[in-house]
Amino acid sequence: MNVKLLEYTPEPERVVAMAARLCYSASGAAELAERMDDAEVRRMVRKMVKLGHASTIEHASFTFGVEGVSRVLTHQLVRHRIASYDQQSQRYVKSHGFQYITPPSIAENAAAKERYDALLEDIRKAYDDLVELGVPQEDARYVLANAAETKILITMNARSLLHFFNLRCCLRAQWEIRDMAYKMLEEVKAVAPTLFHNAGASCVNTGRCPEGSLTCGKFAEMIKLREPDIHE
Repeated sequence: MNVKLLEYTPEPERVVAMAARLCYSASGAAELAERMDDAEVRRMVRKMVKLGHASTIEHASFTFGVEGVSRVLTHQLVRHRIASYDQQSQRYVKSHGFQYITPPSIAENAAAKERYDALLEDIRKAYDDLVELGVPQEDARYVLANAAETKILITMNARSLLHFFNLRCCLRAQWEIRDMAYKMLEEVKAVAPTLFHNAGASCVNTGRCPEGSLTCGKFAEMIKLREPDIHE
């Protein structure tokens, strides 16, 4: 899996701070931006996140390029509605010899891995055979597996990202999308460390597990893992 932050709002934290100040000031946005030093920007961003004044956070957006993930992941990803997505088309991009993603639970089981690989090879051949028989590739793709590798461009604002991290950094999220979420979090922390300093699973932000009877049972471990960020 490859996750890269391709574009983002210039000085995202300053934009958030500017939006916050604008709500309570008679001055214009440009004037406010010039007045604030870096310390004031950090203070305002921390305050907005703590208070949940989330509309100010929406002004910062981030665009990621993601490769080497499965269609299983992207089917889960697009449930996050406040975002923009563009995915590699199986209709227009030929899928001969497509790559595929193997879950660790299968990779670690020799018999399961052998059966899995054999099936995916059969699917590759079926796709090739259908195309050779004159079936349009937009129809031949119906045989392709959810395991097929795909590429996707994702744009989310900071508010949507924080919610995404709440859900997908949780240990109850499936391994693949959780891995992607942590890679995305690492990317945005590099450019907006104050805005995302406490981002992650919901338990990290609230100090409690919101999953009730469905809890992973590792709440204490999650909190301990993130203690340096929590007390930053």
